[in-house]
Amino acid sequence: MRYDVIVAGGGPVGLACGISLARDGRRVCVIERSPVSVLADPPFDGREIALTHHAANWLKDAGAWAEIPATSICPMHTARIETGTVGSPPLLFDAPADGPDALGYLVANHLIRRALYRVANRTPGLEIRVGEGIETARHNAQSASVTLTDGTELTADLLVGADGRFSRLRDNAGIGAIVHDFGRSILVCRMHHPESHAHTALQWFDEGQTIALLPIAPDGREGASSSLVLTLENDEIARLKTLEADAFNAEITERTQGRMGPMELESPRCSYPLKAVYAHRFHAPRFALIGDAAVGMHPITAHGFNLGLKGQETLARAIADGPGDAGAPIVLSKFARTHRMATAPLFAATNAIATVYTRDETPFLAARKLGLAVANRLLPFKSAVTSMLMDRNS
Repeated sequence: MRYDVIVAGGGPVGLACGISLARDGRRVCVIERSPVSVLADPPFDGREIALTHHAANWLKDAGAWAEIPATSICPMHTARIETGTVGSPPLLFDAPADGPDALGYLVANHLIRRALYRVANRTPGLEIRVGEGIETARHNAQSASVTLTDGTELTADLLVGADGRFSRLRDNAGIGAIVHDFGRSILVCRMHHPESHAHTALQWFDEGQTIALLPIAPDGREGASSSLVLTLENDEIARLKTLEADAFNAEITERTQGRMGPMELESPRCSYPLKAVYAHRFHAPRFALIGDAAVGMHPITAHGFNLGLKGQETLARAIADGPGDAGAPIVLSKFARTHRMATAPLFAATNAIATVYTRDETPFLAARKLGLAVANRLLPFKSAVTSMLMDRNS
């Protein structure tokens, strides 16, 4: 029951962390409360992940990309940002003319989770304990340990919290967090429509609502499908989630101003509270935070998983470069410093954009229209944003 690292949380970032560390020759245990049936075949949760090239390359190297059906991977050729009514000049980010031909790839979150579990389940040195919760966790300068709900005690050099943006382990470690509550919720589902999405991801800041339409790989039917991400007041999202299907289709068609033609629901509807989280610290003695437990991003940039994947890479690299003790202070300090530099500016900028672009007072409406028009003419700015969206760094 002794490990080099215990990872609390078997979500995609927790599983990726376990894979990275085990491939480096460490003995790792991932603990997940969900039953094995959920990890082996996760249910649809509405989330479509915009994978950067860096993230896709990591998944390929780990063997997870091959576990995702090729017909479920949708390349994104263009990112389109609009504000106001349909017809307003958009801000466009296109894949570079000299290649590659995609800014990134849209893949359903549940397929990524399934693929990572399949890889993790066959990775030597990695044990996955499913259907087990952590009753208590302890970590100090000497060691880390957890007691599971069945009474089993596990010890390790390092405990990693990958248990989500409302992390109980983070709270137990006495680490506070910035919680930006936008006072709204998002509804996510798949919609079929007659118009082509042209492999374009749309982020549309309309008055009173924010809509994203993310392209989904074709399924052979006439027309196309997109993932709808609708941000509204909490009570409106609750109403739409249970609205009768025909009425829902009609309302979404109206809300999208008919730009894709009549919209037809083709998946369950899922909703989530819109809260961004940033931990005050990323580590404590023999304890580290990764994924949403460290940084829970606003979904406007669709970069949450990409940052989570980079965070576990940063931790694995710091451990590999360290003195051999996965929980050594020098290791955790290096990880925290590097991960903060990579995430703090993007977190602040994302929250600022989300705040400004969802306020509908006249000055804000005029400012964001002007901002998009000016940004569309600044080629160095567009090139820098395109590079960030693609993230081709190895």
